[in-house]
Amino acid sequence: MHRFIIVGGGAGGLELATRLGDRFGSGEGKTDAKTDAKAPRAQITLVDRNPTHIWKPLLHEVAAGSMDPFTQELEYAAQALWHGFEFQQGEMIGLNRAAKRITIGALRDDEAGELLPERELEYDTLVIAIGSTTHFFGVEGAQQYSIALDTVGQAELFRKRLIAACMRAEHVVPELAVEGPAQEPVVVEAAPRIQIAIVGAGATGVELSAELRNTAQVLSAYGLHKLDPKHDIGIVLIEAGPRILPALQERVSTATAELLTKLGVKLMTGETVAQVSRDSIRTASGKIIRADLTVWAAGIKAPAVLSQLDGLPTNRLGQLIVRRTLQTEIDDNVFALGDCAACPWPGNERNVPPRAQAAHQQASFLFKAFARRMDGKPLPEYTYRDFGSLVSLGHYSAVGNLMGGLIGGNMLIEGLFARFMYMSLYRLHVAALHGYARMVLDTFAHWLRRSTAPRVKLH
Repeated sequence: MHRFIIVGGGAGGLELATRLGDRFGSGEGKTDAKTDAKAPRAQITLVDRNPTHIWKPLLHEVAAGSMDPFTQELEYAAQALWHGFEFQQGEMIGLNRAAKRITIGALRDDEAGELLPERELEYDTLVIAIGSTTHFFGVEGAQQYSIALDTVGQAELFRKRLIAACMRAEHVVPELAVEGPAQEPVVVEAAPRIQIAIVGAGATGVELSAELRNTAQVLSAYGLHKLDPKHDIGIVLIEAGPRILPALQERVSTATAELLTKLGVKLMTGETVAQVSRDSIRTASGKIIRADLTVWAAGIKAPAVLSQLDGLPTNRLGQLIVRRTLQTEIDDNVFALGDCAACPWPGNERNVPPRAQAAHQQASFLFKAFARRMDGKPLPEYTYRDFGSLVSLGHYSAVGNLMGGLIGGNMLIEGLFARFMYMSLYRLHVAALHGYARMVLDTFAHWLRRSTAPRVKLH
């Protein structure tokens, strides 16, 4: 049987493993009698360092406490059983292209010690889909004193620190912000008792800032603090570029900035962070910004392991350089998709953007391409279709633009319709993993949980 190994269980990698398993896999655990009757044509193995999957665009909601990650996580082992593929937990640490073999590092537990030894797996087709990690750009103190949102663990750490900071700040006497000559200072307003600084006004930073305003109100309603949610809890969004959401159209950026300003989020554009300390941020222009909690969402880069994979070429961000077939430049048997792949975008100066919709499209493309590959047919070429971008502003609103095949044009949307479209993106991901029937049941179950649980995770 043809041996597929997919490294990385993010949105693209897990969707690809699921579809390949359904089509060519063992069929064990499937409920479809017709599928069970077919002999497997391929062995599909998914490799990931974590035991569970969560859709990465949801991590800002986990950080704000508006989503309980343990109700949204998917067990890789269970998904593998249900959809005819195998799961190996561990981190890829090496690649031998000549022998067509990858090395998975030993799996260890802080309490139990080594759970699994270092292993080697052989492949006929290898797909690398390990996503991206936070780029700190070498800024002094950034990695040490700020929190990134790459994993559930990091998001949960921020949420717990936020609750603790709010509880402590309740007993702090507010300082007065003043302006004017030293002899006759003019009191402007009481400084916030706690200030959260978010570095980077891309989608993650913007969505988190809006979600945190809702969290502050909910924590106050539940009595975890007696602070004024809007005035005692300050949120500062810092962006080096001239506007927030620099990767999106200017009108989307403008509409979002207006909504954030109404929510009391302070926007600082054109400010490059030069240093991060335990309780403040210094910009290149010399400004000192108080920061009781700092979130770093200023950029992404590919994981460092990609530059150590048996000579596979990478770009300046560490991404694997791939052709339009998604094959790496020098090896036809190694593919890459999602954030870790530098894929050309015909008609554009830049590569395919690192978005969830790109990973989903590439997973669908490779599923069809691998069916041709197994039949000995030539591979097609992938073309990215941009359906626009949506940014969630929590339960307050959403904003974005739809374009391309969705509406036959380019339209700015906001409000309830935009919020509905944003929520639909995650539901489409669930449908890709479980089918539409289970997606509907999952949506209903999620609604029931939300109706009987606090709006924010309180512990």
